[in-house]
Amino acid sequence: MNFEEHAGKSVLNRAGVSVPQGRLCASAQEAEAAARAIGPVVVKAQVPTGKRGKSGGVKLAATPEEASAAAQAILGMEIGGFPVARVLVEEQAAIAREFYAAVLNDPASRSPLVLFSTEGGMDIEEVAATRPESLRRMAVDIRKGFGPADARRLLLGLDLGEAAVPVAGMLVDLYRVYRLHDAELLEINPLALLANGRVVPLDCKLTVDDSALYRQADIAELGAREPLSALEERGRALDLKYIELEGNVGVLANGAGLTMTTMDVVSHAGGRPSNFLEIGGEAYTKGTEALDLVLSNPGVKSLVVNFCGAFARTDVMAGGVIQAWKTLNPTIPVFFSIHGTGEDEAVRMVREELGIEPYDRMEDAISAAVEAAR
Repeated sequence: MNFEEHAGKSVLNRAGVSVPQGRLCASAQEAEAAARAIGPVVVKAQVPTGKRGKSGGVKLAATPEEASAAAQAILGMEIGGFPVARVLVEEQAAIAREFYAAVLNDPASRSPLVLFSTEGGMDIEEVAATRPESLRRMAVDIRKGFGPADARRLLLGLDLGEAAVPVAGMLVDLYRVYRLHDAELLEINPLALLANGRVVPLDCKLTVDDSALYRQADIAELGAREPLSALEERGRALDLKYIELEGNVGVLANGAGLTMTTMDVVSHAGGRPSNFLEIGGEAYTKGTEALDLVLSNPGVKSLVVNFCGAFARTDVMAGGVIQAWKTLNPTIPVFFSIHGTGEDEAVRMVREELGIEPYDRMEDAISAAVEAAR
């Protein structure tokens, strides 16, 4: 789950990390009132994505009237596919220097990774590509954590002057927040050294592991839900794991791993999957709802049904799809691949009740579905 800047800063503030004064506003009038209370401000679009500044979603305002005009210009914009419905009106900061700091999940080291650069406010990808020496990295042993000594070692040799101590403290705090909230990413860009010597986060990007949200009930309500298509909303209401894609080969399989493998093989065969949908576990009882969901996408030209059972019985799952097929009576071609527990009975049922011969090899069934969709 992604968090908009205001929500990420709220999480930081709750954890004891000082953030700039700001108000969340949904109208130009609210932005004007906020600026009257705060003084010179920055008006920032609130969307769960980056590149807001480059898109015109961040504007300085010296007066309440300018804050109103800035909010009027930003509200209603679309940035990264997200409509801007709210802005953060935040006090302007007297910035002496800008840094970059982040803690993230690192697949390469299989550990949390703490990043720091003296070149804040820029695209970190550009910094990493053109000036890699300016980006410090430290993989963290989760059994030991990340403390003040680690932060000092990470910053060793950088020209930070008196800012070294508060920057090190901030890095320790960021790692603490990252661990406390099951984060996948906590990024501050820029992390600012102010004229008064304070170090404060002027932006915050927070992503929390979806699988850990049950442990994060106190902040989950602050997160930004991903926009869903009408079919995805329908799938959620049915408690089916459905993701709509742009292809034309429908996919129905049991288990997330097999479903993703099926999609990969569709792509490898030159096709484009139209969806992710798995009906493993209790979802096998929703064969009609699942099939109707896949076929409700008008772009679907063929369907591949791929079942592989160990504990799950393929004959039971096939029976559900057969009943669904008879109920819905679709006209698109369907291609079956069935292996595992109960496969002999499942193959017999498909052959006799639908008049369709399942394929011996998954690759052949998928290749046939891809060809039929062309």
